[in-house]
Amino acid sequence: MAPLHTPLIRHYQAIAALSTEMLGKAQTQEWDALVELGQQYRDAVEHLKTLAPLDDDQKNARRELLTLILDNDAHIRQLMSPEMDRLSHLLGAFKRQRNVLQAYYSGTRPR
Repeated sequence: MAPLHTPLIRHYQAIAALSTEMLGKAQTQEWDALVELGQQYRDAVEHLKTLAPLDDDQKNARRELLTLILDNDAHIRQLMSPEMDRLSHLLGAFKRQRNVLQAYYSGTRPR
């Protein structure tokens, strides 16, 4: 049986820890910190491509870590949804205001 603490498994463990930390930031609505961790998360996932493949025993260990990572991701998305809706509403209002101002100023230009 191959050791389960290979560099790749340790890397998946680090990604799982990052996703758990991200979930904590989402739960406390620390959006800026969540975004910063998100960049670290993306970099860590990208780094997976450079690591050696797993054997069958290691794949089972990875499966558990992936389940945790995906569960955390689902919870983060659920917590972010109201904030994203709020931002979408604000952006929509901003665009409408900008369009009104553009229409007003384009109609008052000297000819």
